[in-house]
Amino acid sequence: MPETWDYTLYIPNDPRAVTVCRRTLRLILTLHGLTGLVDTAELLATELVSNAVRHTKGPAALRVRRSPEGMVWIGAWDTDPAPPDPPRPLEQVIELEEGRGLGLVMACAELWGWQPSARFGDRGKYVWCELGVA
Repeated sequence: MPETWDYTLYIPNDPRAVTVCRRTLRLILTLHGLTGLVDTAELLATELVSNAVRHTKGPAALRVRRSPEGMVWIGAWDTDPAPPDPPRPLEQVIELEEGRGLGLVMACAELWGWQPSARFGDRGKYVWCELGVA
């Protein structure tokens, strides 16, 4: 059975927090010997956290955990309880600067979704994805 762990990084609503999350995620995965996932995980976490910071006004959080099944789960929490807009296929948004985040998540992750969740006393949601450990 693989080692399980769970980290949560609470961040302010500040675009600079995206870089803090990306670097923290890289450190977590490296220290747990999962360097093969770092590039894809950083890309997906950047998209998820960027959406949380860009589209809401409150605090946010990055959560990263490894399940007993060996999957790496990456989630971004924000203060908007509404579901995210459905992702558009990458071929429709590849040239755009914005609007491709969930398309990238859908294309690169084994599984993705969203769920309502409260933090900081606020209603909100997690938008999450899972990566298999090769």
